[in-house]
Amino acid sequence: MVMKIVGILVAFLGFVISLASVALGSNGARLGVIVLGIVVSLFGILGILNAAHLKYAIWKTGAGTE
Repeated sequence: MVMKIVGILVAFLGFVISLASVALGSNGARLGVIVLGIVVSLFGILGILNAAHLKYAIWKTGAGTE
């Protein structure tokens, strides 16, 4: 359960990083910060959250018992 919360928080952090790019002046810096935010969000979703979900997948025996 803790890893699911961590995954959600990391994905949200990526969103906040991308949102913070609005305050930047140059387009190159904005693009770099947006790409960084997307990478952090994808890591949170595909790396942490997906792994935590697959640990207790419904097709595995004893699913739903955390």
